Formats: sequence, C-alpha cells, structure tokens
Amino acid sequence: MGTPARRPQAPAPVSAADGQVFRCPIDKLVPMKGQPRQHIRQEALEELAQSIREHGVIQPLVARRLDRGSGAAAGDVLELIAGERRWRASQLAGLREVPVVVREVSPEQAFELALIENVQRDDLDPIEFAESLDRLLKEHGYTQETLASRVGKDRSTIANALRLLKLPAPVRQQIISGQLSEGHGRALLGAPTEAVMLALAEKIQRGRLSVRQAEQLVRAARAKAEKKDKKPDPSVKSVNVRDLELRLSRQFGTKCLVADRNGKGELKIQYASLDELDRLVELLL
Repeated sequence: MGTPARRPQAPAPVSAADGQVFRCPIDKLVPMKGQPRQHIRQEALEELAQSIREHGVIQPLVARRLDRGSGAAAGDVLELIAGERRWRASQLAGLREVPVVVREVSPEQAFELALIENVQRDDLDPIEFAESLDRLLKEHGYTQETLASRVGKDRSTIANALRLLKLPAPVRQQIISGQLSEGHGRALLGAPTEAVMLALAEKIQRGRLSVRQAEQLVRAARAKAEKKDKKPDPSVKSVNVRDLELRLSRQFGTKCLVADRNGKGELKIQYASLDELDRLVELLL
C-alpha cells in the first residue's frame, strides 16, 4: 500500500497576548474599514519602504482581532488600528513579517485609537481630520469639549476643523490634494456665496496666493456683495409713489404708473381703446 497523502495544514492562527509584541505574518493583517487616513502618497510610501529595507520596522503596528462575524475565522486575521502606512511600505520592501501589538478593543474604540494615533503623528490632512472628528461626534455622542480632550486638542482647534466640512466638495478636494491649505479653506468660508467661494478658490490656486492675500480677496468680495445688497431695488416702490399712482388712477379713471429714480422718471397712463385715449387727451388738454 502506498503512503497516504498528507493533508495540507491550515494556516496557524495568529496568537499573542493583549499588549504583547510579536512577529506577525504580513498577510494576516488587513486595513481597517473606514480608516481615518484615506490618502497615502505613493512617493512617501516608497521612501518609507526604502527606510524599512535599511532599518526594518522600528515601531510595532497596532491591531485587533476580527470578530467571527467579520468574514474570517477567529484569531486568523488581525485588523490594523495603527500603522497601515508601515504595513503597506513593508510589503513594498518585501518583508514577510512585521512587529505587531494586539489590542482587545471594539470597532468603535479601534476607530478612536486610529484617529488619536494619526493626530499624534500628524498623518491626516485637514479634511480627513475634520471628517474623523465629525464621525466621532455622531457615533459616540461626544461634545466638542469631550472630543477635544480625547484627541489632545483644544476646543477651538476642533471647532475650526469641523467648519471645513461646510466647504463645497471641489474646495475640500483642493485641500486634500494640497493645492489649498487649511488656512485658505478657513478664509474662503467667509465668502458671501458658494459660487463666489468656488471662483475665489480657483483664483487663489492659480495665483498661488498666501492665506493673507486670500483673506483680502474674501473681504473685498463680501464688501462688494454687501454694497450691492444696500442698493434700493427700483422695482420696490415707496408708499408715496404708490399713493400717487392710486390718486392719478382715480382722477383719470384708468391705471396710472409712476417710475421714479432719484427724482426723475416716467408717468404712464394706460388706455384700452382709441375712444378712451380721446377721453384722456381731452382731460389733459
């Protein structure tokens, strides 16, 4: 009889105590869904990969075990909380294992930890930071004061960051891409209308204007809009003009209109037939 074929062994489950650093196979890690950091520059990733080739991964990645209902066997896959950029760069560098610390936390706690880690490392662009804060406010019910304490920022920083979410999507994208800064975005929030905001954003980008120059542009646009609003609407007649139209209409027995502009204008007397015109002429002459 031949030797029975050996069954292929299942991959060994990832096993490590909470808080303990261990060498984890790189293919046992998956990125967090809804990770606060959504944009990673390829050039920066390649630079980090080169550094990892020379020095290795110095700081351990942080991950959590996925629940059974997450589509993977318990203990088989770890979801990254902190270190996705290092994980991706390690793959580029050809590593098979990376140092990992496992934290036993819920998905909500994991997101908060990921946000805090990115804030501390200054890894988020202003829009990613604002969107992450907004998510924590809505999903955790935090006040701005509580949230500021959780992420180690003062309340004004939180409030100013959240205001950026009021910008139109094209302007937010310009901030994400680095074409405009956070300061430019805050300046543009003072524009009188969204159309003006979009036009000024393009002007700032094309002219490579500073934040101070952007603020001056916005102030000028707002002053122009306010001046326009103060101009009297010629279609809105004063009480005196309306009263005059009524008295003239009664006098002539037909509709009379007065168009007054700064003491000058027109008096229009309407007629519906040639006979009525003859009557009006006789009254006037």
